[in-house]
Amino acid sequence: MKKLLLLFIFLWVAFASYGQDSLVQNKPKIGLVLSGGGAKGLAHIGVLKVIDSLGIKIDCVAGTSMGAIIGGLYASGYSGKELDSLFKEIDTDALLQDYTPRESKTFYEKRNDEIYAFSLPFNKFKVELPKALSKGLYNYHLMSKLTKHVDHINDFEKLPIPFLCIATNVETGEEVILKKGTLPKALLASGAIPTLYNPIEIDGKMLIDGGVVNNYPVEELLKRGANIIIGVDVQDGLKKLNDIKGATGILSQVTNYSMIEKMSKKIELTTIYIKPNIKGYTVVSFEKGNEIVIKGEEEAKKHLNELEPLKGNYIRPHIQKKGVDSIYITDLQINNLDKFTRAYIVGKLKFNSNSKVEYSAVEKGINNLNATQNFESIFYYFQKNNVGERLVIDLTESKKNTFLKLGLHYDDLLKSALLLNVTKKNLIAKNDVFSLDVGLGDNFRYNLNYYVDNGFYISYGFNSKYIVLNRNLKNDFSGNLLLQNSGLSSLNIDFSDFSNQAYIQTIFAQKFSIGAGVELKHLKIKSATILNNEDPIIDNSDYFSLVGYLKYDSFDNKYFPKKGWYFTGDLKPVLYSSDRANNFERFTIAKADGAIAFTLCKRFTFKLQSEGGFSIGENRVPYLDFALGGYGFTQINNLRPFLGYDFVALSGNSYVKGSLVLDYEIFRKNHFNFTANYANIGNNIFDDGTWIKKPMYSGYGLGYGLESLIGPIEIKHSWSPETKDHYTWFSIGFTF
Repeated sequence: MKKLLLLFIFLWVAFASYGQDSLVQNKPKIGLVLSGGGAKGLAHIGVLKVIDSLGIKIDCVAGTSMGAIIGGLYASGYSGKELDSLFKEIDTDALLQDYTPRESKTFYEKRNDEIYAFSLPFNKFKVELPKALSKGLYNYHLMSKLTKHVDHINDFEKLPIPFLCIATNVETGEEVILKKGTLPKALLASGAIPTLYNPIEIDGKMLIDGGVVNNYPVEELLKRGANIIIGVDVQDGLKKLNDIKGATGILSQVTNYSMIEKMSKKIELTTIYIKPNIKGYTVVSFEKGNEIVIKGEEEAKKHLNELEPLKGNYIRPHIQKKGVDSIYITDLQINNLDKFTRAYIVGKLKFNSNSKVEYSAVEKGINNLNATQNFESIFYYFQKNNVGERLVIDLTESKKNTFLKLGLHYDDLLKSALLLNVTKKNLIAKNDVFSLDVGLGDNFRYNLNYYVDNGFYISYGFNSKYIVLNRNLKNDFSGNLLLQNSGLSSLNIDFSDFSNQAYIQTIFAQKFSIGAGVELKHLKIKSATILNNEDPIIDNSDYFSLVGYLKYDSFDNKYFPKKGWYFTGDLKPVLYSSDRANNFERFTIAKADGAIAFTLCKRFTFKLQSEGGFSIGENRVPYLDFALGGYGFTQINNLRPFLGYDFVALSGNSYVKGSLVLDYEIFRKNHFNFTANYANIGNNIFDDGTWIKKPMYSGYGLGYGLESLIGPIEIKHSWSPETKDHYTWFSIGFTF
């Protein structure tokens, strides 16, 4: 009886297994192919939403370009509805430009991006143009974060849905099928539109957009056993001349030449062919993404009679997409370093191995590297281990190490100037940069910098600068005794400052730049209008000082910030002077400046700033006093802007100043603003409590500003209720 029972169980199990195998073999294998098309590919999301709503189980996915990106995310576990939500939150501007947040840049890099209007790179004295408009780093950050839950899968066949995508070997023009490796890197390679995005190197091959050779890889699904294929095609047909608009339109037309010839056969191989009506949209119409998704959804619903026979009870299993908040990084593997040291890279990342960091800190660290402009490409991925994850960073160092840069500026103090700059990286040592600015115009100036950036370790540098100016001033830098003795209301001043500084610097608390050094300054001030046998030379002395500083700046825009804050503090003990006046005593100058900006609503931004300084010592040098007035000029010693008063109108050995700015962005990059500033300034105002009394001086201004290629173009009309004076200031271009 027992043997009979065992035989029955064996036969039942065998029959059940055979029946299941038969069902699996008879069940159709459904493949999904998604074409390329740039922003038009967002229509794929609409189709996927309909497929999911019908409970259709997709067994394999193939895609090209945007079809690869949408298809790869779908294959990794996202539903059509989730993809729709994700792409609504994306910064569409950042998708198309090599955008690096300003806060990711060092003070040197901020200055570099906010002083020059044009930059021409050289390699071995030959002009080297960029390969494309963007490295696509924002896109890589996005794909890396979205696919973090499957970053341990290197074989795309083992994704929740087997997946492959197509790229083009830029050297041979051959099709490359990507089915293994780092998923976000493969997705970017398939979508690397020529001239728009940099080519991506994978396995020694330089890859670009797969749409060049195969924009609708239906054959690859057939090779993998798919017997029902749903195809979504967002390609354009060939356009008439009048319909081809811009460089992207020409590129799309060229790409479509060969594909259109092949599409008739590819359509025959497609079981259900869905072609959304996306006429009027281009490959870069990301700002119209919501409309394009709806177009895909509408077209898919027109094919319900074909899709419904595939309808099932399949519900996409919820795959835990890790809320990527923090990662324990056990070690850092940095590949392909030659011109730069590991310490330099770690200093930019601002975290090291054996540390738990926020995922956003990893992105910021990579952005910091990108901001240096020292790398043609930056890719990163994670490798799990027993304790945490290894962060692997693949770098391609830039061959461009010499730059010719140009800038333009006009303000009412220094007048007009053409800026010429030569920058040379890796001049003497690794991590170094040499830069020489020469300003040619009404007032000559130059600024020479040499800096070796060692990241978290001690960095060091040398700075030499020279500036001259000539202007009628109502302040003679000596308590106005010369003006009183000569009976003049103003003096024509010739001023020159020649300063040389050597310093060391490092990173403090992973945010602040902290540094110290020595400075030798030569000041010469003279006036040809001094009468009554007064000496026309007001000062002609050398000054030796120690310097110390602490800096932080997270403003998103230097000139028109919408968010962030900054702080800078300086301490300068003046220890020696050649002392032309023969009355020098040691003294110390201390000053601080801080501001915060935040957006009140979509177009209104509020900026609040406070600054102040004082001298410690009985017999300070008045020519290094604080002076307020004017607008739009670069900082010279302790000269500070103050609306409502002329340049250098107010002076003293101590001051406090507060200002508030309400900025309204009328339309993109056009600003209307109102400014109010208040100050107390004089001698020793911190000793007698004057600094906290009602402001002695105030000024107000209305202005308009335009963000242009050469920098901000501003006009400000200001007035002061104390003097009843009105001044209108013009400023054109980045200040230098």
